[in-house]
Amino acid sequence: MRPVGLVATASYLPERWMTAAEVAAASGIPEDVIVEKFGLRGKHVAAADEHVSDLCVRAAERLLEETGFDPKEIDVVMYYGSMWRDYAVWQSAPHIAYRIGATNAFAIEYDNVSHGTPIALRVARDLLRAEEELKNVLVVAGCRESYLLDYTNERSRFMFNFGDGAVAGLLRGDETRNEILGSHALTNGAYSLQVKVPGGGSVEPEGYRFLDVQDPAEMKGGLDQESLPNFVAAARGAVERSGLALEDVAFVCPLHTKRSMFRALLSELQMREDQAVYLDDTGHMSGVDSLLGLDRAVRDGRVQGGDNVLLLSAGTGYTWAATVVRWGGATT
Repeated sequence: MRPVGLVATASYLPERWMTAAEVAAASGIPEDVIVEKFGLRGKHVAAADEHVSDLCVRAAERLLEETGFDPKEIDVVMYYGSMWRDYAVWQSAPHIAYRIGATNAFAIEYDNVSHGTPIALRVARDLLRAEEELKNVLVVAGCRESYLLDYTNERSRFMFNFGDGAVAGLLRGDETRNEILGSHALTNGAYSLQVKVPGGGSVEPEGYRFLDVQDPAEMKGGLDQESLPNFVAAARGAVERSGLALEDVAFVCPLHTKRSMFRALLSELQMREDQAVYLDDTGHMSGVDSLLGLDRAVRDGRVQGGDNVLLLSAGTGYTWAATVVRWGGATT
C-alpha cells in the first residue's frame, strides 16, 4: 500500500493572549479554578479583523516559507477546521488556496469540530492512496471560536477554554518519512443536538448566536461514563490498525481538556505527562489541537526519529478519533 508521510507542519497563533485572570473576570469563575480545573493559563484571541481564512493563510505561509516548498506543487488544499468561518455559508478552502498561490490545486473541505486532525490525516492519506497522480496535500485548520462564547451563559462554561489559532500540514505520497499509519474513530449520535449555535440555521434563523448546551446535566452524565473508554477505544483501534500495541506509543498529542481528563487519559494509556503535550497556554481550538501539539513537540525536540506518535481527539457530535504517525525525523 502506498506510504504517505506528514513531511511538514506549522502553526499560527494570534498576538493577543487572554489570561486566566481575564477569563475569570469575564465569567465569574475563580481564577484558580480556571487554571487548575480547566487547565488554562491563557489563550490566544484573534483580532477583530482576523478571520479563520487569515489564520489558516498565516499557518500555511509559515509552512511554505520554512520548507521552501513551491505552492504550485500542491495538488489538494483541504480545510478541516471550525465550522464557524468568515461567512455563514461559504467555503474557505478555495480562498486559502488562492491566497497562498496554490494555483494547481483543487480545494476541498469538510466542516468538522474538535475531532478534526486525526480524521483529516486519515482522509488526506486515503486520498493520496486512492489517486496515485496526486502527490501533495496541504491540510489546514483554523479556529476563531473565542468569539462564539457568552461568558454569562453557565450552560456553556465548559467551553470557556476555547481560543483561536491555526495549523497546517503537508502530506506527500510515496513518502515513508513521518509515515501516517492507522486510524480509528467511533461516534455516538445521541449527543448530536447537545452543543451548537442555535441561531443562524434553518431551524432558528434569528436565534441565539453563541455556543450553547441543550441539557448540560444530561450531556455531562452521559459523557462522564463514555468519554474515557471511547478515547481509549479510539486510541487502541488506531494503534492496532498500525500493527502496534499501546505500549509502542512513545508520545501522545491530545486535544486540550480539563486537567483531570488529561491525567485520567494518560493513566489509561499508561503514559507519563512528559510523553504528552498539554496546551494550557492556548486552550482548545476546535480541530487544531492535535496537530498543533505535534508541531510543538517536534520543534521542542520531544519527539525523536522512530517514535510512534498518537494524535487523539474528540468532538461534539459526538466522535472520538485517533491517528498514529511514525515520526522519522524533524522536518519543520
